[in-house]
Amino acid sequence: MSPAAGYVADSADAREREVMRVLADVADPEIPVLSIVDLGIVRHVKWDEHGRLHVGLTPTYSGCPATEVIRESVRRALNEAGYTDVVLEEVLSPAWSTDWITPEGRRKLQAFGIAPPHAPANDARSPKVVACPRCGSRDTQQISEFGSTPCKAHYRCRSCLEPFDSFKCL
Repeated sequence: MSPAAGYVADSADAREREVMRVLADVADPEIPVLSIVDLGIVRHVKWDEHGRLHVGLTPTYSGCPATEVIRESVRRALNEAGYTDVVLEEVLSPAWSTDWITPEGRRKLQAFGIAPPHAPANDARSPKVVACPRCGSRDTQQISEFGSTPCKAHYRCRSCLEPFDSFKCL
């Protein structure tokens, strides 16, 4: 590889990292302690042959009411950072999975009082035990299949008696 080719690749990587830094400041409207990067819904950042920026976003589930708010927040953040020629692409396949939540995102969920997903989404053998994000007890009970949003279930801790939401494994 020639030095020029390496420079172009390094330059492209630097541009992608900069856009990801901008996107890391875009909060999820339903769980504002998480960024859309923490949530794992940013699928790609790339430029086409005409120099136009493309950002791929995957909704957490089909029909998620926050999708349009997220798109507008992304567009606003990118515009404010000087990226005005942007194509936002909805990427539906593969579908979003809770496996894509970053370790930092999981830590933030727990600190916020929401139990992060407890197992890989595709692990059907995993017991559905949800630890309380407040006291850590595994003696919990699901109260409702749906919590504050459709992607969460509502639980109660039998040890500290606190109610909490838990991200469903999707």
